[in-house]
Amino acid sequence: MKKTKRQWIQHTFTLLASFLFLLSFTNPFLTGGLSHSDAKPMVHDVFSNLISLKTASAEESSSLEPIQRDEDIKLIPGGQSIGVQLETVGVLVVGHHSIQGKEGALSPGQDAKVLIGDMIVEINGKPIKDMSQIKPLVNAAGKQNEALKIKLKRGNETLDTSLQPVQDERDQQYKIGLYIRDSAAGIGTMTFHDPVSKRYGALGHVISDMDTKKPIELMKGRIVRSSVVHIEKGNQGTPGEKQARFSADRNVIGSIVKNTPHGIFGVLESKITNDKYDEPLPITRSDEVKEGPAKILTVVADEKVEEFDIEIVSSTPQEKPDIKGMVIKITDPRLLEQTGGIVQGMSGSPIIQDGKIVGAVTHVFVNDPTSGYGVHIEWMLNDAGITINEKEETIAQAS
Repeated sequence: MKKTKRQWIQHTFTLLASFLFLLSFTNPFLTGGLSHSDAKPMVHDVFSNLISLKTASAEESSSLEPIQRDEDIKLIPGGQSIGVQLETVGVLVVGHHSIQGKEGALSPGQDAKVLIGDMIVEINGKPIKDMSQIKPLVNAAGKQNEALKIKLKRGNETLDTSLQPVQDERDQQYKIGLYIRDSAAGIGTMTFHDPVSKRYGALGHVISDMDTKKPIELMKGRIVRSSVVHIEKGNQGTPGEKQARFSADRNVIGSIVKNTPHGIFGVLESKITNDKYDEPLPITRSDEVKEGPAKILTVVADEKVEEFDIEIVSSTPQEKPDIKGMVIKITDPRLLEQTGGIVQGMSGSPIIQDGKIVGAVTHVFVNDPTSGYGVHIEWMLNDAGITINEKEETIAQAS
């Protein structure tokens, strides 16, 4: 009896360990990945994964229609750690797998030329919004020996295909040989919000699926308050990360309406403060940013927003949007001691210079975690649907 109990405990522990490994390995929270160019350092997006997650449940806000603001617009800087939850348009295909059928190993999804990165948007004429809808359709088709009619979204194309579910000899379940996902979640940092329109911007870069490396096509999403519980310090070659918690029973901060190259954007549903800069600050255009000392606002413990010293090593005046407009370096000894530099979860941390918001942290250099890239604030404003009206200069003419 003792031996049976011991074996049961060992078996349970093994399953739990396997689940945790699978969760971390297939984690949808990490974006992008490592990239390399001979002309540029290796960089890593700094949107981070979680310890604990429950989905927020507020109703989605309206889309971001363009609005005009004066050139002297002032924004309230962020710095707060936020939990991010996205739901995709349809169900995302993130991998293929083989099924042990009566005729050997098969993968109906792969045979039907369903590709990684495709979105399953319709099955047998029924719109698909989440994964729970798929299993009953697969079971029904398998039992009736009928093929599923699948509508796929691949980039800007819509494609039709069909595939025949196969009964797995190991568990007698009908399967289609595809790994799928319908949501992604993680933590990042709030960059700004507009006290007039209540629109916000965060993260500073797009959220991409970990497996497909493609930007997540957003159906809806939420941001909620997040509490940082641990910092994994970064080292040369290995980006560090914030680990944080958020859950559905915490207040929803706002909706996510857009997931763009310059971050996530939406409308605030509740008031947020950072206890550092809760009064609006002016912004700085890309051609006005100076090399030299600056500050970032971010959270390294609990929900406390703190100010840390950085240096803007270089800034490129830009006529067109680019997520890598600045090179920054962490110089604050206390932040270096706590984090080793820029870590995942810090993306979106606002950069402030001379009392003005100039941009946000976006990437870390993998080979030098003290340094990374920043995006100029004007490109985030554009994606928030806020257009700045430049003042017209009047020139007196002699008569």
